[in-house]
Amino acid sequence: MISLNNIMLMRGSQILLRNVSVVIHKGQRTGIIGRNGCGKTSLFRALSGEIALEEGEIEMPNGLRSSSMAQETPGSKRSALDFILDAHTEFRQLEQSIQKAEADGDDLGLAELFGKLEEIDGYDISHRAERLLSGLGFAVEEFDQPVSSFSGGWRVRLNLAAALMCPSDLLMLDEPTNHLDLEATVWLEQWLQNYQGTILLISHDRTFLDSVINNVISFDNGGLEVYKGNYSSYERQRAERMALQQALYEKQQRRKSEIESFVRRFKAKATKAKQAQSRLKELNRMQDIAPAHVDSPFRFQFPEIDEPSSYLMQMDALSIGFDTPLVEKIELSVGSESRFGLLGFNGSGKSTLLKVLAGQMQQLGGDIIRSKKLKIGYFAQHQVDELDQQATPIQLIQKEEGNATEQQIRDYLGGFDFRGTRVNETIKNFSGGEKARLALAKVAWQKPNLLLLDEPTNHLDLEMCHALTVALQQYQGAMIVVSHDRHLLVNTVDEFYSIHKGVFAEFKGDLKDYEKWLSTQTFAAYEENEAQAKNAKSAAPKPKLDKKEKRQQAADRREKLGPLKKKEKSLETQIDKLQKRLVTIESSLADEAMYLEENKIELNALIQEQGALKSQLNAAEEQWLEVLEEVGSYS
Repeated sequence: MISLNNIMLMRGSQILLRNVSVVIHKGQRTGIIGRNGCGKTSLFRALSGEIALEEGEIEMPNGLRSSSMAQETPGSKRSALDFILDAHTEFRQLEQSIQKAEADGDDLGLAELFGKLEEIDGYDISHRAERLLSGLGFAVEEFDQPVSSFSGGWRVRLNLAAALMCPSDLLMLDEPTNHLDLEATVWLEQWLQNYQGTILLISHDRTFLDSVINNVISFDNGGLEVYKGNYSSYERQRAERMALQQALYEKQQRRKSEIESFVRRFKAKATKAKQAQSRLKELNRMQDIAPAHVDSPFRFQFPEIDEPSSYLMQMDALSIGFDTPLVEKIELSVGSESRFGLLGFNGSGKSTLLKVLAGQMQQLGGDIIRSKKLKIGYFAQHQVDELDQQATPIQLIQKEEGNATEQQIRDYLGGFDFRGTRVNETIKNFSGGEKARLALAKVAWQKPNLLLLDEPTNHLDLEMCHALTVALQQYQGAMIVVSHDRHLLVNTVDEFYSIHKGVFAEFKGDLKDYEKWLSTQTFAAYEENEAQAKNAKSAAPKPKLDKKEKRQQAADRREKLGPLKKKEKSLETQIDKLQKRLVTIESSLADEAMYLEENKIELNALIQEQGALKSQLNAAEEQWLEVLEEVGSYS
C-alpha cells in the first residue's frame, strides 16, 4: 500500500497539489488523469524520490521495487540489447560475480550463484530482452546496434523496454505510447495486462487506458479525486457529478444534440455494415460520456471549405520508398467524403505514403492525379519542430492569412486554449503539447479539403484528444489518418487500408478484427517474412541443372551433412545424460534427510554439481540449436 498523507507539491511558485491524501492499494492499476501542466509528471517524480514535497509525506512498503521510464537517453556505445539487460541490475551483478568465481576457481560459490541465477530466471533473460525489443518494433539486426545510432523516438522505446525489463512491484509509466505505432501499442497493452504488480499510468490514449487500468486518480482544482473503474467509467461518474450544476447540464444537452446530428449524417452515408456497426457503437458511447468534457478549455472546429470538390486525388500503380520500393502498386481513389485509416507495422511505409501525397517526397513510380481544387492540410510530428520558434501564435496564423483581424485570430486560438497574453509569447517557450496544438491550429486554419494526419495525438492530453476527435467528426472534408489512438480512429474513420509486406490493400474489418490479427503475428516472424519477400523480389531465376550436376550437389551435401549429423547425435546423447543426472540430483535434494547436519558436505556437493550441470546443459542446447539450423540450411 502506498499512502500520500496531506501532501503539498509545487513547481516553482505554482501550487500543484495542496493538503492531498490518497491511498494506492497493492495490485491496483491506476490511470493518472489531468490536463497538460497540472502536475502528473511532478507527482511521479515525487513518488520516485526525485523531488521533495513542500508538506506531508509519502509512505511506501519496505523493500518495494519500483521501475519507471527514463525521460532521456544519452548516446552510448552499448548495444540496444545490452542497454536493456543493464536495467536488470541483479542479473548484471550475478553475471559479474559468476565471472569472478570462475576466475578464482570457487566451485562452491559458483553453485550458489547458479542457484540464484535460476531463481531470477537468469538463463532465459537474454531471450526476454529480445522479446521486449521485438515487441516494441525493433528489427533483429538492430539488437546489436549502439544506442547512439537510434533517433530520439527510438530511444524512448529503449527506455520503455528497460523499464519493463527491470524487476518491479510498482511500475510507473509516463506517456509510454508516445512514439509507438498501433501495433506496438497493442503489444504493450497485452504485456501490461499480464503484469503482476501495481501500475501507475499517465496516457492520452483512452482505449489503452480502458484496457489496462481499474482505477483513476484525477487532478482537479489543486486536489486529487479517486474513481473506481477504467477511463470510460470515470467519464460517466464525472458527468453525473457535473450534471448537478445547471449551467454545465445545459452544455451537456447541446453536445448530445450535436452528436445525434452527426450520427444521423453518418447513418445516411454508411456503406460498410461492419464498420458502420462499430462506428455507431462508439458514437453512442461518446454521446453518453460527452457531458464529462463540457468544461474542457478546448473548443475548435475546422473552418468551412472554400471550394468543395467531389474528386480530390487518384493513385495509379503508385510506388513509394527510398532507394528501393517499400510499397508498390498502390491503387486508391480519394473523394470529398473519404475517411481512411492506414494500418501497418512500423517501417511498413505509412508515414512515407503521407509524405508523398503531401508533396514532401517524390514517388518512385506510378501516378498521382490531383484535382485542381485539392488543398492539403498535412500534420506530422516533425512539423512541430519546424514551427518558427521566434514567432508568436498570433504571428504564426497571420502568416497563413493576412486578411484576418487580430481579434478573429485571438478567438480562433482561444479554441486551442491559447488565451490572453499567451498568444503573444514566443513559441520557443512552449511545451511539446502546446507546440503540437499550435501545429494543428495552423493546419486547420488553412481550410484544407484533404487532411493528412500522422500521429496527431502525440503530446496531446486527453481533453485535447477528445476535442480533436469532435472537430474531425464535424470536419466536412476528406482525411487519411495514421494513429495509434484507436478511439480517434474508430470515431473518425470509415475505411481501413493496411500496408503489409510491401502490399497495400483494404482491410475488410474493424479495429477489433485488426487486433485479433495482430495477436496471431509475431514480430520475429514478420521480420523474417519481410526479409524473405525482399529476397524473393530481387532473386534472379536460377538456371536448371543437368543430372550430373545434381548428383554432384547431392554428394557435396552428404559430405557436409555427415559431420553435422554426427555432432547433432552426440549433442543429443550429451543432453540426455545431463537431463537424467539433473533429475537424479533434484530427487535427492527433495529428500528432507539431505538437509541434516551430517549430510552438509554431500548437500553442498550436489548443489554445486546441479549448478554446473545446468550451465553445461544450457551450453549443449545452444550448440544443438546451432547445429540444427546449419543442418536445415542444407535441406
